Amino acid sequence: MSKHMQFKAEVKELLNMMINSIYSNREIFLRELIANAADALDKRRFLALTHPELASEGEIRITADDKAGTLAISDNGIGMTREELVENLGTIAHSGSRGFLAELKKAQEDNPATAPELIGQFGVGFYAAFMAADKVSVLTKKAGEEQAYLWESTGVDTFTVNEAEKDACGTTVTLHLKEDFKNYLEYWTVSSIVRKYSDFIEYPIRMSHKTTKDGKEVIEDDTLNTMKAIWLRPESEVTEDEYKSFYSHLSGDYEAPLKRIVFSAEGTSEFKALLFLAAKLPFQYQFGVRNKKTLSLYVKRVFITDECPGLLPDYMNGFVSGVVDSSDLPLNISRETLQDNPQVKRISNAIVKRVFSELQKMMEKDRPNYEKFYGEFSRLIKEGAYSDWENREKLQNLLLFETMNGGAGKLVSLKEYSDAMPPTQKAIYFITGESRAAVEHSPQLELFRQQKLDVLFLLDPVDEFVINGIGKYADKDVVSVSKSDLKLDEPVEKELKKKTEEAEKQNKSLLDFLKKTLENRVKDVRFSARLTESVCCLVGDEADPSVNMQRIMKAMKQEAPEVKRILELNPDSPLIQAMAKKYDAEPGSPVLVDYAAMLYDQALLCEGSELPDPAAFARRTAKLMTDGLGRD
Repeated sequence: MSKHMQFKAEVKELLNMMINSIYSNREIFLRELIANAADALDKRRFLALTHPELASEGEIRITADDKAGTLAISDNGIGMTREELVENLGTIAHSGSRGFLAELKKAQEDNPATAPELIGQFGVGFYAAFMAADKVSVLTKKAGEEQAYLWESTGVDTFTVNEAEKDACGTTVTLHLKEDFKNYLEYWTVSSIVRKYSDFIEYPIRMSHKTTKDGKEVIEDDTLNTMKAIWLRPESEVTEDEYKSFYSHLSGDYEAPLKRIVFSAEGTSEFKALLFLAAKLPFQYQFGVRNKKTLSLYVKRVFITDECPGLLPDYMNGFVSGVVDSSDLPLNISRETLQDNPQVKRISNAIVKRVFSELQKMMEKDRPNYEKFYGEFSRLIKEGAYSDWENREKLQNLLLFETMNGGAGKLVSLKEYSDAMPPTQKAIYFITGESRAAVEHSPQLELFRQQKLDVLFLLDPVDEFVINGIGKYADKDVVSVSKSDLKLDEPVEKELKKKTEEAEKQNKSLLDFLKKTLENRVKDVRFSARLTESVCCLVGDEADPSVNMQRIMKAMKQEAPEVKRILELNPDSPLIQAMAKKYDAEPGSPVLVDYAAMLYDQALLCEGSELPDPAAFARRTAKLMTDGLGRD
């Protein structure tokens, strides 16, 4: 008796969207099923390296039955056990799938034309069969096992798995086609799809069809694909459509890649590589789901694995896909030892070096395209700049930032900033914040504007982690303008220091009063020459976390220690001069306490921080305004 099993909730939602959505590219179901068959053949071939009794000539066969209205895709690959059938076809094995499906559903409701492609995301290629069929059967037998199984479903809520009979290992997926998909029973329709999407698959894809010869109807058995490894063919012999199709097959991304990289290595390590740089961040990355698959590794055209962490740094997996075919690695190498293999390390070094070279070249010679790439993948580049010590310098050169003088949207690299620095500039300056609007009028920038010095705007929350990790670039310290100890041109520093020392001597009593009044809020009060227009600002000591960093830590639910900062005053401000006169005349005046609190609150507002007591600030403001009007 058949036992009905329930699909997991995510699969139910997925199938509902699959069945009821209208896809502009209806033929993708066949492409996905052929790709799955090729994967099964790859797995059997790899297993045969250590189990020679499983060796066999791989083949994919497509069979159309006009009378039954069925299309079957068969392979003699690895096959599946009962448990694997239930696991692989009853669930989506990704923790981010719920969020992905919710986002996708909303995108399709808002604008179906611009919604992301469902197929290729989260490994859901098999379910594309339900676009074309109202019933799907999967007959399979695992290599080395005796028992076969039959999985069946109409794609609604349940599926069944029963014991079955099958002579050889492998899998046959049979689609009971919907009426408007019956044209996929035609030989010419199927053969054109195979040539378009699967010509490069190195197993023969065969299909029998009726034709007429010498006036007689005969059955011909044709191989639909050329089986030429696309990475071994000269570029001049491969069309752009073929490259795009191969890229889609590898990455699940059905947009054109941003760039193609073809190269060969000779000498101590011989291999051929066909790499692609993506144009868009993979959709699942929005949910924290990383690509498990890396580059596909072949040894003399024999597929070994597409999960080899040693070939690429993790952050590159988000934007690099492709094939590496080595002539040096042994065919019987195990996946477990690949990462520790010195030959793999040499291949990795060469690939990573080439990717960096291409990105650097794109930045220098094709800036608009590089900035599009950076807009998609900046987080991954920054992740590398923070974590990949070996390639740190190359990654630093790929970073881009807005600047104070450059204007909104204009990006510069650290090298471009460094090259534009005046000879007397001692450091690379930066300021952090949530947006350009939040930082471009900061009091902390006033001196830099006056001195005609530029400042990097770090507007991404991760920027501060990255820049603090850099420390130095081109022998210049990388310094936050929000720190108390600014590194400026020596004559300027001397002049500013002299100015602040004179102001502190003349107003020592006011400073002592403000320090005492604000001792629970700030660690010090001092005069500063960094302010040319504003009355005051808050700065931190060298080791103190910035305000922006504290905001990030709180947003991440991490404990952020309360750090008292330094209140800096503008000695030329009329308000500070008036307060000094008031203090000299009436040192005990209660209004000075209100002014002291207002200075601190004003400094918080100028940097975009929350006031500790907005109601008290409002009361003080109203009182001071009333007193001012009363004097009039």
